[in-house]
Amino acid sequence: MSTTFRGQMKEVMQMAWSFVHKNGYSMSEALKCAWANLKLKAALKVKIVEFYFKKTDGTLRQAFGTLLESRVPETKGTSRKPNDNLQTYFDTEVGDWRCFKKCNLIKIA
Repeated sequence: MSTTFRGQMKEVMQMAWSFVHKNGYSMSEALKCAWANLKLKAALKVKIVEFYFKKTDGTLRQAFGTLLESRVPETKGTSRKPNDNLQTYFDTEVGDWRCFKKCNLIKIA
């Protein structure tokens, strides 16, 4: 995540445009979702966060996750290429890594 305002704006606009092109969102919906994703990413790095997202089968999922270094287990190198469309988080209830499509984020509690 970028620390400068200009970098954050660039990240939000790129994410919003991808939501418009790939998911058919209006620009207003896309910007709201992109900002929510940016706020979630920042909050995950600081604490355990409760948030909601729509699963691919259409059901609503409540999740408690974090990216706080003291809470997540040590990760080994992997050959997987990172996907910009997915948000990865450590699920504190299950104790394992999970991910969801960024465009499906509903709410941060």
